[in-house]
Amino acid sequence: MTENARRWLFFLGGAGLALLLAGTVVALKIERGQDAGVTAPLSGGEAASSSDASRPARTPVTLASNQAAAINLQVAPVTRQHLSEELRVIATVVPDESRISHIHTRVSGWVEKLHVSNTGESVRAGQPIVDIFSQELLASQAEYLSVRTLTGPPTAAVESGRARLRYFGMSDHAIDAIEKSGKPRRLVTLAAPRSGILAHRGIVAGTAVDPSTEIATILDLSRVWVWAEVPESAAAAIGTGVPARLEFGRGGAGGIAAKVEFIDPILTETTRKLKVRFSLPNARGALRPGSYGTAVFQTGPRVALTVPRDAVVDTGDAQYVYVLTDGTSYAPRAVRTGTRLKDRIEILDGLSEQDRVAMSGVFLLDSESRLRASGGQGAAHGAHAPPSAPPSRPAQGHGGTAHD
Repeated sequence: MTENARRWLFFLGGAGLALLLAGTVVALKIERGQDAGVTAPLSGGEAASSSDASRPARTPVTLASNQAAAINLQVAPVTRQHLSEELRVIATVVPDESRISHIHTRVSGWVEKLHVSNTGESVRAGQPIVDIFSQELLASQAEYLSVRTLTGPPTAAVESGRARLRYFGMSDHAIDAIEKSGKPRRLVTLAAPRSGILAHRGIVAGTAVDPSTEIATILDLSRVWVWAEVPESAAAAIGTGVPARLEFGRGGAGGIAAKVEFIDPILTETTRKLKVRFSLPNARGALRPGSYGTAVFQTGPRVALTVPRDAVVDTGDAQYVYVLTDGTSYAPRAVRTGTRLKDRIEILDGLSEQDRVAMSGVFLLDSESRLRASGGQGAAHGAHAPPSAPPSRPAQGHGGTAHD
């Protein structure tokens, strides 16, 4: 090997060793007159059909001790341990959706006056928000007063007129006021249905409105929601009622104890995360919607089988480990994984506590397994046996005998 080749091999590390082993196999096959398995590049649809072909299966690999040492292959037992690890995820404060009120008018008209015009301003329940002039409501009030005057004591017609005014949004107090004065009110006042802040104002003075117009939105922030995004790999350990510590502000000192109140049944498609919700009191207003924090879960404790993280080959569609079967043979085995810890992975199915798995050099071992399964000889097989020299053939003359 030239000096430049050694430098490239050192730079590429494990991948370089794999290329060197694969190159040795091809060279041996060519030298022995075998098909090296090299084909011409595919074009167009041929390439697409080739990429759609099923991936090669995996087959057991037998390695001698010197071959295992050459790729730094190490073995670790499958262990049963208590899982209790701190899981920290991003949390976001949002308004409690059950404490949001949208203000609409029930009649068509025009905005005459705004009593609260600054977005973010605090309001109290019953506080006037806007005055609206409505010709329809004005006519209904006049009709009600006329019927009441003609009939005297309350009758079915009077009760019907009163119900109509309630339908248009007038309170019993406002109706009693026009009965007492005998005059219809020119303006109808819309009041805040709850205490909170004016989060949105959709009108200005003079705006034409109807029942579809959103006049204002009131947020009650005395209680807020906190959404936390849990990775899909850890979702199995999170359920309704699971405790957590919520940290906000610098350093996350102290923290707020809370329990999972609701789990979103739909996984976030782009981030592959599960959203869980907490509900927190916020009487002092310290938790502001839009603030970021951290939700800290203590997963476990529970007993589970685990293997080193390096032992698992994750193809994206499936996970494999290589189990040591008879001291020199490594058999691929499909497994189902669970929680991913700092340096280990939970195994839900596919292994037992008596198994031992390869934990380093697995990349090269997996490459060798797939190469053999696809019909190749394999880099480990015969890689250390030098090719035998081709037999010499004596020169023959016309008489079929050798001549000096």
